[in-house]
Amino acid sequence: MNKIINHSFSQLYSMSSGISSTKEQAGHGSPFVSFSTVFNNYFLPDILPDLMDTSKQEQNIYSIKEGDILITRTSETIDELAMSCVAAKDYPSATYSGFTKRLRPKTEGITYHKYLAFYLRGKLFRKAVTNNAFMTLRASFNEDIFSFLSLYLPEYKEQVKIGDMLYLMEQKIQLNKSICFELESMAKTLYDYWFVQFDFPDENGRPYRASGGEMVWNPQLKREIPKGWEAGTIGQIGSVISGGTPTTTREDYYCNHGIAWITPNDLSKNEDKMFISHGERDITQSGLDNSSAVLMPKHSVLLSTRAPIGYLAISSNEICTNQGFKSIVPNAGYHEYFIYYLIKRNVPAIAQQGVGTTFKEVSKDTLSNFAVPLPPKSLVNNFAEKVTPLCEKRCILEEENHELKRVRDWLLPMLMNGQARVE
Repeated sequence: MNKIINHSFSQLYSMSSGISSTKEQAGHGSPFVSFSTVFNNYFLPDILPDLMDTSKQEQNIYSIKEGDILITRTSETIDELAMSCVAAKDYPSATYSGFTKRLRPKTEGITYHKYLAFYLRGKLFRKAVTNNAFMTLRASFNEDIFSFLSLYLPEYKEQVKIGDMLYLMEQKIQLNKSICFELESMAKTLYDYWFVQFDFPDENGRPYRASGGEMVWNPQLKREIPKGWEAGTIGQIGSVISGGTPTTTREDYYCNHGIAWITPNDLSKNEDKMFISHGERDITQSGLDNSSAVLMPKHSVLLSTRAPIGYLAISSNEICTNQGFKSIVPNAGYHEYFIYYLIKRNVPAIAQQGVGTTFKEVSKDTLSNFAVPLPPKSLVNNFAEKVTPLCEKRCILEEENHELKRVRDWLLPMLMNGQARVE
């Protein structure tokens, strides 16, 4: 059993506020750590995505060094408060946002930064933060909260073993995400090239429009489309299916391992992914039978059409949704990948047709009758053949990341309370 020692967080780290910047400074200059970067990452990315025009003096005061911990300082919800992100290297000339705090270690040999990256996002520490935070209009991480927090840490050598192992897992997760991003970019670029710019291969293998292919004005779409294409609707490329919710007063309608049932909140956590298999909870057969939810086949395209409009994913198994969705089950000849990118391209225009006072919602009829150009099915099939290897590879990597995160989250509490060890 590992020895766990209680440390006062504020005795081990000094806390400093970030830089107060203006809109004019943003977007150019030196590397900058934003609230978003801290919130979304266990570790600062090698290359910071944001820039800020800062002086040498500011870069000295608001510096970022290996071992520093950046924490979100203020938020509209307690759950977003004190989310941490660790610097695994020095960031010369970089500064950090005033919406974050920097925690810098006062001593060496007590805390290992790669271990802290996971500990501070674990359930034990997150619960301690929310228990000590006081919510008014905005939650704020301050000196009072900092002084109340304790760190329950194993010996330093054990922290290094655990931290290094989990860091390798996180690096693999980030590598997979990077590959998925490139696969998405390749597939989307091909879709835009063929179906937006209309430079699909003509009968001679040359880009259609750029090679002088004939374009014809379509009064229904109010635009030119290639000769031979038609004006159609989303309802012609797939069946539009509404979702439903079993009554929440019946516990027997819900379970952990049953029929996949998706809510918009599930897709909010799935935004950078193309596929989804299950949500936070499943429903039982009784829940499905006694609600308006509809079981849809694998490869259905799920679109949230209320609170908010625009979350999108492809089902990797049989699935149903709540009423916040209008999903598309592809018709023969219209592949799910074609439908996915067509919908993704048209989300802003679809969202504009939403109606409602408290929440805008797109109705089933509105989505079904949304006008789109219909290319020949042979071209759709040709597109699907080219992007299927990209999308299937992406599906494998997304599932691998899901499993890595599941194992990490399963191991984390056992490693941190001494129930398991890294040998």
